[in-house]
Amino acid sequence: MAKTLEQWFTEYSESHRNPINKLVHWICVPVIFFSIVSLLSLIPIYGKLNGAVLAMSLATMFYIRLSIKLTIGIILFFILCYCGTLVLEQFFLPVWLSAFILFSLAWIGQFWGHHIEGKKPSFLKDLQFLLIGPAWLLGFIYNHLNIKLP
Repeated sequence: MAKTLEQWFTEYSESHRNPINKLVHWICVPVIFFSIVSLLSLIPIYGKLNGAVLAMSLATMFYIRLSIKLTIGIILFFILCYCGTLVLEQFFLPVWLSAFILFSLAWIGQFWGHHIEGKKPSFLKDLQFLLIGPAWLLGFIYNHLNIKLP
């Protein structure tokens, strides 16, 4: 049986209780998401379809079964990140290099945060937690805005 959004969030929260680790996640998870979108956008597939659009389309199927409202927020964040890739093109470094540097630094931050937490990252238990991290943060934003999930 598939987990509910609440079950995913509860399990994810178990290794994200330390305030420093939480802060690190607020910075690093969006940066990782952005850098992955940037890197995947460089993979052409067909016409305007590229790796980022394909990956987000597949991820949407995961999110939509958890919550329509959450899916809308994730898609809006994806669009923001996708547009941010256009900004990266304005830097003197190639997009792939800028995104790779951001990705690497953010993962170093993530592992440092989990070292402080004293618990392994959730994705080492289940790779689906890589999709839950951004949703977990978005869940806090929704809660702050009094938007009920799922």
